[in-house]
Amino acid sequence: MTGPSRSRGDGLTEYSGAGDPRRSIELLWGTAAPARRGPKAKFTVAGVTSVAIALADAEGLAAVSMRRVAEQLGVTAMSLYTYVPSKAELLDVMIDTVSAEAVRPAFTGSGWRERLTEIAATNWALYRRHPWLLQIATSRPVLGPNVIAKYDFELRAFESCVVPDVDADLLLSLVLNYVAGAVRAAVQADQAEQSTGMSEEQWWGAYAPLLGEVLDPARFPTAARVGQAAGEEYGAGDPVRAYEFGLERVLDGIDAHLGRLRQ
Repeated sequence: MTGPSRSRGDGLTEYSGAGDPRRSIELLWGTAAPARRGPKAKFTVAGVTSVAIALADAEGLAAVSMRRVAEQLGVTAMSLYTYVPSKAELLDVMIDTVSAEAVRPAFTGSGWRERLTEIAATNWALYRRHPWLLQIATSRPVLGPNVIAKYDFELRAFESCVVPDVDADLLLSLVLNYVAGAVRAAVQADQAEQSTGMSEEQWWGAYAPLLGEVLDPARFPTAARVGQAAGEEYGAGDPVRAYEFGLERVLDGIDAHLGRLRQ
């Protein structure tokens, strides 16, 4: 039974794997038995999903409902239930569909570091194209063919070195979790500008002089010193630079771990 969406106050307002297990698997893998009677289906699950993805990309996940998707298709919500039983199953198929964008025939690099860097960049781009992915908690993973193909492909980053299977899973999760956290800052900056009509530079331009009137460097010496240095270096903030710097540190940590495994 599909439960209601619950907001936890942390931006994650939807949950994957919340629909009917059998129907989700049937939709993800295309194993549902075709209807034997009645008129020919007007749409396909893939077609319905592509409309939902376009809606989420344009207006955010909150805009996706069975009613809105049905309106986009020019049918009633009741007609849509013929293809997808609820929003919960639709979200699973949406995630699985866009996950295909992160699968490649092969890596361009040969070493694990180059490959993990490529994986990170691919996932960064995936989140930027589909920022609504950040609003779905996926602790209960979508068990679809594209999600599994993505997992299988990304694990091959470690083919050039000897890594225990469990370590490979944990190290990949480390990189993917880092990217998801880092890209959130970039997505939020984009959304803040779209919502307020004010760029980060404009916002800091308005607030920085006012902060200077009240901030006592003697009271907050470290924050004042580091904040000034960071502001002089990259102005109003640079999510891409922060992401690249952090990724290198994550990879350095993985390198140290792999070194210990070789001992």
